[in-house]
Amino acid sequence: MFRFLAIALLAGHVAAAPDPTIAKEAVEAEVEEVADHRRELFPLYAVGNKCARRGCSVYHQVSSVNPVMSMASKDDAKVKGPVKALEMLALNDDLNTVVYSDSMCTRRQAMARAAGLAAGMALTAVNSPGFAAETKTVKMGSDAGQLVFLPDEIKICKGDSVTWVNNKGGPHNVVFDEEAVPSGVNAESISMDDQLGDEGATYTKKFDVSGTYSYYCEPHRGAGMNAQLIVE
Repeated sequence: MFRFLAIALLAGHVAAAPDPTIAKEAVEAEVEEVADHRRELFPLYAVGNKCARRGCSVYHQVSSVNPVMSMASKDDAKVKGPVKALEMLALNDDLNTVVYSDSMCTRRQAMARAAGLAAGMALTAVNSPGFAAETKTVKMGSDAGQLVFLPDEIKICKGDSVTWVNNKGGPHNVVFDEEAVPSGVNAESISMDDQLGDEGATYTKKFDVSGTYSYYCEPHRGAGMNAQLIVE
């Protein structure tokens, strides 16, 4: 009786053992799946969707899916679920963009939107113009009184602003060279009309056109008080 049970158990074990070929294929399939997930860093994103690399965006898809969703009230229970789902998709869109984009400005804007969504802000709020905009500061005159702009070259993103602060050695102003601004930009419209005489006085301008801008301080141009602004 014991011998019969032993033979039966052995036979059952052999029958349950996986086919080596099938096992190999299963392992290869699992490795491939892991690799795919590693490439697609944020699996919540729609499978196979490479929007972050192709330049499309969930933000631009909201209206085409359902125009009502983008304007729906938070108190409307019927659309609260779908809107939240769209926000999750948008969050993953931004996270993938942060990883894959080659543009510093695109990554910065995506990071700001992702942070806003993670904090519970609405999709419409983080997608509003100027949400991720920044302001950079340029000193007019060094702390030691040198007639320079500090820094004399800065890079900003479209929609960002620059604030020039009258530091030392004034009066100073900001005048853009009409022959060294992007096509279509009126240099006079972005230049200062007056001069800043008081220390701490400021001049702020927003830039929406990409390109390279050259400018100078009119009273001290001969002393080499020139600078450059790059808008990406």
